[in-house]
Amino acid sequence: MQPQTGLLPGRDTGGVLAPAKLYNEAQGPEAVAAAKVVAPPAHTATASTSTLCKGITWHQQGIWQQAAAAGAAPCLMHQADWLAYLLHGVPGVSDWNNALKLGFDPDAEAYPEWLASQEYAKLFPTRVLAPSAPIAPITAASASRTGLPGSCIVCAGTTDSIAAFVAAGVSEVGEAVTSLGSTMAVKLLSDKRVDDAAYGVYSHRLGDRWLVGGASNTGGAVLKQYFTNQQLQELSERIDPRQPSGLDYYPLTQPGERFPINDPHMQPRLEPRTADDAVFLQGMLKGMSRIEAQAYKLLSDLGASPVKSVLTAGGGAVNEKWTAMRAAALGIPVAAAREGEASYGAALLARAGWRQHQAQQAGASSTSAGVAASVR
Repeated sequence: MQPQTGLLPGRDTGGVLAPAKLYNEAQGPEAVAAAKVVAPPAHTATASTSTLCKGITWHQQGIWQQAAAAGAAPCLMHQADWLAYLLHGVPGVSDWNNALKLGFDPDAEAYPEWLASQEYAKLFPTRVLAPSAPIAPITAASASRTGLPGSCIVCAGTTDSIAAFVAAGVSEVGEAVTSLGSTMAVKLLSDKRVDDAAYGVYSHRLGDRWLVGGASNTGGAVLKQYFTNQQLQELSERIDPRQPSGLDYYPLTQPGERFPINDPHMQPRLEPRTADDAVFLQGMLKGMSRIEAQAYKLLSDLGASPVKSVLTAGGGAVNEKWTAMRAAALGIPVAAAREGEASYGAALLARAGWRQHQAQQAGASSTSAGVAASVR
């Protein structure tokens, strides 16, 4: 689920006390300025769409204070937190990934002092768990309403993009996933945390490793400005990836790029426009391939683990000619991910959570003479 969608429900009832703020709903300059006053410079939680800025907006407008005065016990939840709460009934629980743009520090597994000392911090989830960590069984009311067995365990979740990464099956440091949708997003499993707000690079914790990522404004949306899906398929069949196009394109739909080049005024570069559409398409695909290679190089230059292989998710994964160009530009193996749906990744996390729960139960039921089960 989208990590920055914020809700202000009652802690004891789950009833929503104010209209939800959607994931892409930018907050006003007053909230952003207030976040920047307390947060370290260029912190990811100071983005206008962050959950922190949404919470500050409710604080500045006096909405949670009014609800508290009326005895409603308001709290801040992400949409994933809220939906899970409706099942397990335990208030104040979130996960490392959803809480990142609230300001939670997954490395320290705590809110930093600059955040915890704020008056509105009392709204925040009090338990922030690793994705897949068991929380609690569903309530009897939830079991009756949904038809799920009462033994069903609700586990801590994650964001949609990280669930898609998990679905791809990446498990080793240096493995990466490039999502080729409307834009190009890269995510790399690293043993080092990397954050650089200037390039929009930040790290999610995944187990004892870090998922370092960034997103370029290039991608499929540029291709769709010129070609239909059928045209893309037909023209791609005419492309020989081994042949140079002689073109130096930087495909963008409009001015502005952040990663791997931070230039808000950068102009799209799609000239000269060749008469042959297949050559024009080849030039765009090769340009995007260079951008992807530059993106992973930047992550490495910033301190992330070097990329060793790339799996591909999104619509661009089916274009074999593009895959060949990308592999040549990166100099490493590139293949389509077998699974790329966030729902599949969420199911894998749920399975991991159930196994943790079983291990915990086995340890709790050990006899006094027995050896406690090892829970990892």
